[in-house]
Amino acid sequence: MKMVLTKNYLVIAAAAALAFFPAIAGAQEGFGFGSDSGETSSPAPGAAESPLKITGKVSAGLTAFFDDMYSFSKAGDIKPGDIFSGNLKFSYTGSSADAVINLKLSTGNYPVGLDEAYLRAYFGPVFLEAGLRKLTWGKADTMGPLDVINPLDFSDLTTISDADDLKIARPMIHASWSIGSFSKLEAVFVPWFEGRRLDLAGNGKWKPREIEAAINKINEQFAVLGPAFTSLDLPSLPDTTALKYFQAGGRFTTTIGSSDIGFQYYFGRLQNPALVISTTPMPPYLIPTAVELTYNPYHQIGVDYAQVLFDFNLRAEAAVNITGDLAGDDGAVYNPHIVWSLGFDRDLFWGINLNLQCNETIRLMQNKVGDASSFDIESSSDLTGTQIIGALSKKFFRDELEIRAAAFWEIEAKDFLIMPSLTWTKNDVKAELSSGIFGGDEDAQFGQFHDNNFVRLKLSYSF
Repeated sequence: MKMVLTKNYLVIAAAAALAFFPAIAGAQEGFGFGSDSGETSSPAPGAAESPLKITGKVSAGLTAFFDDMYSFSKAGDIKPGDIFSGNLKFSYTGSSADAVINLKLSTGNYPVGLDEAYLRAYFGPVFLEAGLRKLTWGKADTMGPLDVINPLDFSDLTTISDADDLKIARPMIHASWSIGSFSKLEAVFVPWFEGRRLDLAGNGKWKPREIEAAINKINEQFAVLGPAFTSLDLPSLPDTTALKYFQAGGRFTTTIGSSDIGFQYYFGRLQNPALVISTTPMPPYLIPTAVELTYNPYHQIGVDYAQVLFDFNLRAEAAVNITGDLAGDDGAVYNPHIVWSLGFDRDLFWGINLNLQCNETIRLMQNKVGDASSFDIESSSDLTGTQIIGALSKKFFRDELEIRAAAFWEIEAKDFLIMPSLTWTKNDVKAELSSGIFGGDEDAQFGQFHDNNFVRLKLSYSF
C-alpha cells in the first residue's frame, strides 16, 4: 500500500537519522570521514569497519505491451514511476542489536515508500525482531505452501518471477532460539491481516475477472425477476487492520544426517478473498440480496524437507489447511484442503541449470461442494489445482551473459505464462531484456491476461 506524501518525509527523516547518528558515533570512536578535501580515507589495516552499511539499486527501464504498440496515443499511459525505480537499504550492526530500513524509490507520485523497517536484538542464542518485515518459512524456492506469513502482490504480474518483489512486508514480532548447532525454534505474531493484493478496485491491466464474473453470472441468472431483483455490485475488500485479524505461528527446524527437516503450525487467514452472498427466500427461488468479500480463518499444520541426493537439490513441503467448513457444505467458506510442493534444481549437460517445482492443492470433501445455484464459491472448482513452475538457464562468457526461460503452467486450468530473458552483468551493472507471454483458458489466472503480453528493457546499477 502506498504511503501519503507527508509520511514519506517521515521515512526520509528516519533513514537520515539512522545514517547520521552512527556516523557521528563512529567519528568519535576514530572511524573518521576522510580529509578536508572531501576524499575518503581507507581504514588502517586491522581497523574495524563502520557498523553502518548503505546499499541499494537504481534501475531505469521501460515495459511495452504488445497490444499497445499499434497506437502511439497510448504512450501517455506511461508514468515516470514505470521507468525509474530503485531501493535504498540502511543497516546498522551493533554489539547486541541490528537495525534495518529498506526504502522503495521511484519518480512517480509517491517517490519514497517503506519496504522494510525492523530492529533485531540478540540475547545469547535468542534473537527478537520487531517491525515491518518479510519472513520466509518453508524450503520451496518460490510460492511454497508453507510460506504463508507475507501476502503476495498480484497487482502487476510483470514481476511475478521475482519472489522477493512479490512479498508484501507485514508488521510482526518474530523470535528465534538456536538450540545447539543444528536446531532452531521460531515464533511469530502478526497483529493484523492483509490478503493477496489484487487490482480489484482499478481498471488497469491486471484486474482479475473471477469475482466480477461470478457476480455477473448471478445477475444474469435472476434478471428474469425484473424489479423484484436488485442487481449486485462488486464489493470492496474488508478493512482488516484490527487486532481480531491477528495471526500467529511456530516453527521448528533441525538437521538429521544430511536432511534438513521442519515442522510448523500457523493460524491465519487464507490470502484469497471469499465471496459471501446473503439471500432471502422467494419461492421457488432463493434470491441473492447482498454480497461482500471476506477472508476465511484457517489452521495450518505442515512439514518440509530438503536434501542433496544424487546431485539433485531436493525440496518438499506438505500441509493441511483446516478451515471453518469442516462439513464441506458452507458455500461462503473454502473447504479444508491439502497442499504440497516438490521441487529440485540440478546442473544438466553443457552448463544448463534446471529448476523445477510442482505445487498442488487437493480439496477435501469435494462431494459436498454445492452447485452454482447454491452460491458456493467453489462450485466450479476442480478437485485438484496443480501448478508447474520451472526455469532453464545457461551462462556464457565467464558468467557475464545469461539466457533464461521461466514458465508457469496450471494443468487443470489449462493456462500458462512464459517469461524468457537475456541478462548481461558486468560488475555492478546489469542489463536485461525480458518478455512475458500469457495464454490458455481465458477464465484462468494467467489466461485471462492474454492481452497483456509484454516486453521489457531494464538497466540496473547495484551499490
